[in-house]
Amino acid sequence: MELTAVRFDVDDHVATVWLHRPHRHNAWTGRMHREYLSVLAELDGMPHVRAVVVTGTPPAFCVGGDSEALAGHAERGSYDSGLGDHAARPGRGVRPEFDADFACQFAMRFPIIAAVNGAAAGVGLALALFCDLRFASASAKLTTAAPKLGLPAEYGMSWQLPRLVGTTRAADLLFSGRVFTPADTESWGLWNGVEADGEHALLAAQHYAHGLATGVGPTALTTTKAQLYSDMLHTSPAHAITEAQRLLGEAMTTAEYREGVAALREKRPPAFG
Repeated sequence: MELTAVRFDVDDHVATVWLHRPHRHNAWTGRMHREYLSVLAELDGMPHVRAVVVTGTPPAFCVGGDSEALAGHAERGSYDSGLGDHAARPGRGVRPEFDADFACQFAMRFPIIAAVNGAAAGVGLALALFCDLRFASASAKLTTAAPKLGLPAEYGMSWQLPRLVGTTRAADLLFSGRVFTPADTESWGLWNGVEADGEHALLAAQHYAHGLATGVGPTALTTTKAQLYSDMLHTSPAHAITEAQRLLGEAMTTAEYREGVAALREKRPPAFG
């Protein structure tokens, strides 16, 4: 589809996706939602893409739902995602638990890294929380937003946020809707890096993405991501260990594993192609 609210670029094995409505501080609309899913599906069809960075066209990441769209919901008295019946559905069918926005990001074969370069609220914050890793500008203003609009926690933040920061801190942010910054929450386990500003947050995320794309086995990375989120849904460590042993057995038959061992023995970086 024609892209007007999202743009992307691929540099070697890393794609960068920008939420792109800067005149509205990248406020979320149904059009942006459809385009974002379409871009993820397109990138999934590019085998050379091994990591994805998601950010916003400056000055913001995504300030949440567009106020005009929110007004429309209020007038109708109901929620409309704006997706329609023909939106792309990347990640669907991997596990039923992931067949929803933004949980579908857990099912993607590549890691998705948020570069929170500026303000993020509501659905914009939810998108970042459901990324695999997060780098942020220290001064970015963030809020769950929903309670101040008379709404409950949206887009699964009530499931994901406690898993990242614990129940007490999640309750604080979800109940109050207060504004916080990455600098305020640097020690909470929410961020992989807190950077000086938005530009440095993006550079840090891209640098990390390139490290993943070239420094580790691509199949190992995909398999490990699947393990991570599958194991989050199981209560049994025995299941995780048994499944890990099975996957190890499969991996040890591959050229990727042989190259990794050869690089270790020869004291050189691995060349995974």
